Amino acid sequence: MSSTADSASASAASAEPTPPRTRGAAIVWGLLFAAIAAFGIWTLTDDDRRASTADWITTLTPNTVYSLVLLTIGVLILVSGAVGLIRHAQRRAAPQR
Repeated sequence: MSSTADSASASAASAEPTPPRTRGAAIVWGLLFAAIAAFGIWTLTDDDRRASTADWITTLTPNTVYSLVLLTIGVLILVSGAVGLIRHAQRRAAPQR
């Protein structure tokens, strides 16, 4: 029984810890949300931009709203795909355990 414990402690001592991974998904989603927030702040800081945005929103047609919803879903799919590619590349580049 002590030989099993000795081999387990020897293998644990020889295994060096892996460095932390950079979370690519968090970076990509963070950049997306930061861009949305920056655009919102930019829009709301000027009275003319705020008024023109309010006018634009009130004149939207149902087809325009539908198109914007489809565009938003497409962007979310695109970002999710990019995050998946980054994750795949990180896993391929990581050393095998």
